[in-house]
Amino acid sequence: MDFTLRDYQLQAEHDIRQCYRSGKRAVCLVMPTGAGKTRTFCSTASQSVSRGKRVLILVHRKELLLQTSRTLESVGLSHGLIAPGITFNHRAPIQVASVQTLVRRLDVINWSPDFIIVDEAHHATRKTIWGQILNHFNHAYMLGVTATPQRLDGHGLGVNSGGFFDSMVTGPSVRELTRRGFLSPSVVYAPKDRIDLSGVSIQGGDYKKNALADVMANPAIVGNAVDHYRKYCHQQPAIAFCASVSRAEEAAVAFKSAGYSAACVSGQTDDKIRAKLIADLGNGQLNVLTSCNIVSEGTDIPVVSAAILLRPTQSLALALQQMGRVLRPHKDKTHATILDHAGNVFVHGFPDDDREWSLDAKPSRGKKTNNALPMKQCDRCFTVHRPAPICPQCGYVYPIASREITELNGELSIVTSAQIIELKPESKRAEQANQRTLNDLIELAKRRGYKHPRAWAQHIFDSRTIKQQKSFGVNK
Repeated sequence: MDFTLRDYQLQAEHDIRQCYRSGKRAVCLVMPTGAGKTRTFCSTASQSVSRGKRVLILVHRKELLLQTSRTLESVGLSHGLIAPGITFNHRAPIQVASVQTLVRRLDVINWSPDFIIVDEAHHATRKTIWGQILNHFNHAYMLGVTATPQRLDGHGLGVNSGGFFDSMVTGPSVRELTRRGFLSPSVVYAPKDRIDLSGVSIQGGDYKKNALADVMANPAIVGNAVDHYRKYCHQQPAIAFCASVSRAEEAAVAFKSAGYSAACVSGQTDDKIRAKLIADLGNGQLNVLTSCNIVSEGTDIPVVSAAILLRPTQSLALALQQMGRVLRPHKDKTHATILDHAGNVFVHGFPDDDREWSLDAKPSRGKKTNNALPMKQCDRCFTVHRPAPICPQCGYVYPIASREITELNGELSIVTSAQIIELKPESKRAEQANQRTLNDLIELAKRRGYKHPRAWAQHIFDSRTIKQQKSFGVNK
């Protein structure tokens, strides 16, 4: 079957095969949301079938099941579905199974896989229903795929931590995929002051749902969400991620009251209605779709260009999943807009921060190469960005003597990272010092992605000239 994979997807397949050839039996593939994990693992499934193997693909949401089925159909791969209301086709070499359905049929199903693919593999630990299935078919080789191989409960996915996987293959980063045009650059707006969550207790590693929903019930939060949607991404297709179904319903009502076409989806929404609402968001019939968890994983609508974060979370995986929903490129999208009313960017970093992953137990949050650097807010446009002598958004040159930064009360401010090169301060200074001419500095600013490279370069060049004149006793 012809899958026509991208180069990094082909490389991932090659690395996975090398792991199996070296004696490994369970590989975890880590690639960012939007990198094409489904297409990659379906290609791997096709190769297994060509060698006479039976393949089981485990998914946990109907959207993921249908997405996988569509990908297999697109290349003519025969497959069966194990899901409610569907007759089991035991002759199909590939079975795409809902974990909730399969776990209830383990004792009666007359079929056994040689190879198991686990989508959203961060769910797969031995004490979960995924674990029950994997233990039942413990003779099979395994491939897990995920964007974030870590869990809130601290349990590792690796065999040395009581998990299933004995090796990990890591694909390209969000930053690399963005640079190559496979993902959209993002602009993040976030409040300078975070929501007070001091009274919300932690349960299962994340904020207790009921208490969090109570905090997020503040009408000002939803009102600000509508106002800032109008200000920064008016009528653009957007998904609002809320703290509870009630908060999602309230948010939909607020957007409707403001004149927007909006709807709410939840676990109680009829499957056909839910599918139609998601389709309506993609075809322009809806401006905003509000939800609690339902569209955090597996919802692939490239035209959606705005994410409205109304749910603070301790989960890096959930935060990246939500932000990743809007990073897919589209011909009508220049960038993704993230309205982070929850302040998750201050907890988990930018969506394109570099992270190091581990299969070990209790991993720290994804390690970011820039996590020691503070954020800076522009006096002119209120952009929040990594430290730089010039605002990458509007070109404002910061006064050297001033350390005080003003802010607008209650205003969301831009947070960007796509234009900022993450070098250590001493490395940046050394790199800058090596640029001898004004043109050299302009080219450096372009490489770093500054929005106004000439203004920044001229500022640096003039400052350098003044210092040189002073060192020689020359006064302007």
